[in-house]
Amino acid sequence: MHPIERLRYVARADGSPQSTIVAESARALTAFADDPAGMVAAVQRLIAHHPTAGAMWWMGGRVLTAPNGAREAFALSEEIEDDPTARELTKALDPEVTVLVVGWPPEIGEALARRGSGRVMVVDTGRESAGLHQFLDHRGVDVLLVPLEGLAAAVRASDIVAIECEAGGPDAGLFGAASASAAAVARCAGVEVWATVGVGRMLPQRLWDALIARWEILDEPWELAEDLVEWTMTDRVVGPGGPIEPHAVTTLTTAALAPELLRF
Repeated sequence: MHPIERLRYVARADGSPQSTIVAESARALTAFADDPAGMVAAVQRLIAHHPTAGAMWWMGGRVLTAPNGAREAFALSEEIEDDPTARELTKALDPEVTVLVVGWPPEIGEALARRGSGRVMVVDTGRESAGLHQFLDHRGVDVLLVPLEGLAAAVRASDIVAIECEAGGPDAGLFGAASASAAAVARCAGVEVWATVGVGRMLPQRLWDALIARWEILDEPWELAEDLVEWTMTDRVVGPGGPIEPHAVTTLTTAALAPELLRF
């Protein structure tokens, strides 16, 4: 496939895990090694197609501020593919606790499959929840698919609510639909809320503000595919280096501020 065609393909890709899309995008950007202006336009196009993917902003900022953008892009593709966050979550979880998730968060799903024990409740948000149920069931996990209207009761019957950050800033993060509801019920019920923050998801304030500005104009608030959850609603954050306290989540920020990303 021609590099430009590959870029167009990954720019329009949807439904795949964020890490996969970003890794493929980074590899496609290596074709612009001798075309700095083309690389800027390509990064802006990728973000336009995936405005709520924190790792896309992370990758774009790092590539555009690196002395050798193509080399940096290739290195970042390997870094995000080797993200150890799921493995760290597996190690951090007690083998027997009941974990509730909403939708199909890829990192958390992988971690629960690795754990193999304990019970998992998957809240059906209509976004591939049945797929996660089948994925875990085929791996011998005790898993139950819960209708959305049963979310509150399921949260109260769980030990941990696990939510996955798609993009994060200093005060809050974007998570999958119904994550805010699950976290709010958990806080009232005394159930712990754990958030995963994979490689590249945390952004500095100005990039985060730019992302949120795009997110807020995408649709009516009640039709958005993501929930905004403040870090104060969580009890533990699991990143590439393992569990940390929520107040330390900004230590996971490795993105660079590229002025070109602030224009839209």
